Amino acid sequence: MPQPDRTADIWGGRKPFGRGEPWPTRVDTALADGLSEHDVDRWVRSACVLCSSGCGCDIAVKDGRMVGIRGRADDAINRGRLGPKGLYASWQGMRNADRLTTPLVREGGELVPASWDEAMGRIVRRSRALLDEVGPLSHGFYTSGQLFLEEYYALAVLGKAGIGTPHMDGNTRLCTATAASALKETFGADGQPACYEDVDECEALFLYGHNMAATQTVLWSRVLDRLAGPNPPRIVVVDPRETPVARVADVHLAVRPGTNLALMLALVREVLQNDWVDEPYVAAHTLGLDELRENAEEWTPERAAEVCGVDADGIRRAARIFGTAERVLSTVLQGFYQSSQATASACQVNNLHLLRGMLGRPGAGILQMNGQPTAQNNRECGADGDLPGFRNWENPDHVAELAALWGVDPLKIPHWADPTHALQLFRYVEQGSIRFLWISATNPAVSMPQLARIRDILRASGAFVVVQDLYLTETAELADVVLPAAGWGEKTGTFTNATRTVHLSEKAVDPPGQARSDLAIFLDYARRMDFRRDDGRELLPWDGPEDVYRAWQECSRGRPCDYTGISYDDLRSHSGVRWPRREGEEQSVDRLYADAVFPTHVDDCETYGHDLLTGASVGEQAFTALRPDGRALLKAAPYAGPHEPPDDAYPFRFTTGRSVYHFHTRTKTGRAPELADAAPAVWVEISPTDAEAHGFEDGELVEVRSRRGRIVAPLRVADIAAGTVFAPFHYGYWDAPEGAEERHPTAANELTITEWDPVSKQPVFKTAAVRIDHIGPAR
Repeated sequence: MPQPDRTADIWGGRKPFGRGEPWPTRVDTALADGLSEHDVDRWVRSACVLCSSGCGCDIAVKDGRMVGIRGRADDAINRGRLGPKGLYASWQGMRNADRLTTPLVREGGELVPASWDEAMGRIVRRSRALLDEVGPLSHGFYTSGQLFLEEYYALAVLGKAGIGTPHMDGNTRLCTATAASALKETFGADGQPACYEDVDECEALFLYGHNMAATQTVLWSRVLDRLAGPNPPRIVVVDPRETPVARVADVHLAVRPGTNLALMLALVREVLQNDWVDEPYVAAHTLGLDELRENAEEWTPERAAEVCGVDADGIRRAARIFGTAERVLSTVLQGFYQSSQATASACQVNNLHLLRGMLGRPGAGILQMNGQPTAQNNRECGADGDLPGFRNWENPDHVAELAALWGVDPLKIPHWADPTHALQLFRYVEQGSIRFLWISATNPAVSMPQLARIRDILRASGAFVVVQDLYLTETAELADVVLPAAGWGEKTGTFTNATRTVHLSEKAVDPPGQARSDLAIFLDYARRMDFRRDDGRELLPWDGPEDVYRAWQECSRGRPCDYTGISYDDLRSHSGVRWPRREGEEQSVDRLYADAVFPTHVDDCETYGHDLLTGASVGEQAFTALRPDGRALLKAAPYAGPHEPPDDAYPFRFTTGRSVYHFHTRTKTGRAPELADAAPAVWVEISPTDAEAHGFEDGELVEVRSRRGRIVAPLRVADIAAGTVFAPFHYGYWDAPEGAEERHPTAANELTITEWDPVSKQPVFKTAAVRIDHIGPAR
């Protein structure tokens, strides 16, 4: 039977269901041409790693190769469904002929093949020399949101207790750092309060800067099935573009990029003004109502409408839906996280739910959503700069706990200042203080802001750059040593999705050539460096992923992300298990804070918090004086506006985003023919109003220029807020088509600004000032 084209039918067929009913199953399958399920030798348990949903799946193996994928009907996350990226790119993206299969080292300016001993020897010699001559601050590690938990934990231990460097972060800083910050500022610790099953129960669904139809296609299928059934939820969308999500919305607030906080303060004000507040809940379980009221007071719907470019009545309608529904589920993503005053804006979503007492009940909760499949594990394990187990780096008792666990002096673990965030890490490389930079499973030469600067940093002769990846990416091409890594389906490990659901991904096939798992590479480096505990034993004494996982369980013991009751055997028996589950427990906690007790006790919290406007730390003394004692914090900040507003020279607001067909920098999705054909090249979008005013035509070639760079791309006249220019960020700096006379840049991040949120330190990809010029007719 021919397989359906899921690049055309993106979300698959409908299975309508009503509120409170179980989501019906629908098993999606994709196999190599000419194969049927009967041809498959074996199916291997896994979960998809091409968005933060983490859909349960089985990998099809024939003759030692991955030949397809099938959704798992017994998995609560997807009930058998898979999206286009999972169906086509998950397995095809792993088996292309251009996979890295041997280490590469730079000789005479060129990358040439080398043995593992030669490549690791160069790394270790450089690392030891710098540690001896300069010390641990010479080393930086920049990782991903796509490794396994076991790999993050090994990296965190070798970086924090082996080397002792604070210079560790991941591309999760670009993606969902604000999710973690907003949760920590409000509730005292990271961890999503809600779960995907709340889609089945909610009366209203609010999506703040979250194009779910493109970023999490299976989750959007769940919403579409609810909309097709009885008692559908009302939908409210905050997004400058008329996405498929916005097209089904009851209220679409097409805000100007960079103005989210003004809108959110107006929504908060409406809830307060109309007495839609659960006053007993707020009085018993929160602090900060007076400050919140003061910050919101001036933001009438009319004033917010003027700043945000939306209709005042639309703000009122959205607020009424939130204020009168009994079960509201809110989801937040990059439109808020990568914009001005990101943490302050995301915290207002938390505030709305606290004002209404809508947490911990079916259909009533918050998903400060992740974008990457294992971003949650990076944050849990501390490879992003935080301390493992949601510990507080300002709390000496928490540092001492880790020191005892790892067998090192507490002073070895860097905790004397804020951990180094990604943009600061690259600045230190630029300034010459970081002279050894190890990049794993990420492609900053395409994903970071202000790309011309990033390329110059990576090329600089003073920095020794190590890259481990699946392919020779734009970043790997600039490295001193390139290490071939095993990927999904070629190694075993666990990962946790945006709703705290842990899956086990089993090894299905061997990696190509000499490629090794990221865990094996980290353990090899640690042993060659001879990292040891104070008692002389190996610092990382593990032989494989399950050893590391057991060590991680011990690290998580007693913390909010407690894994001690989730074993590999549990994960082999059940398709997805949610944390926290403590040792001896047989049931997980689906929704956090049902008891309205929050991890804000001074001895337990993950942070003492920050001023949302400046980013200044509150500190232990001031936090203790607040006496939160298990109450949530209603935090706010005055509206300040975007960092780079439009002006006469650059009159448009530029914003980036995603295509439904691609993930990040297309390392995998660009190698799946179906997805590459569906979205082969970059484009830019402007509104019909702007096109008419400036004489642009759909399909023509235009140049978009900021103060930092330029891109050239075909124009699409689309439903987007007037004054806004959009481009997807997936595409690198590609040559012009064969025979063209000029080479044009096409990476959206040529234009973006090196600026970040003061609390989460997440880059501001969503707001930059640009101008547009005619180049020529469409090619």
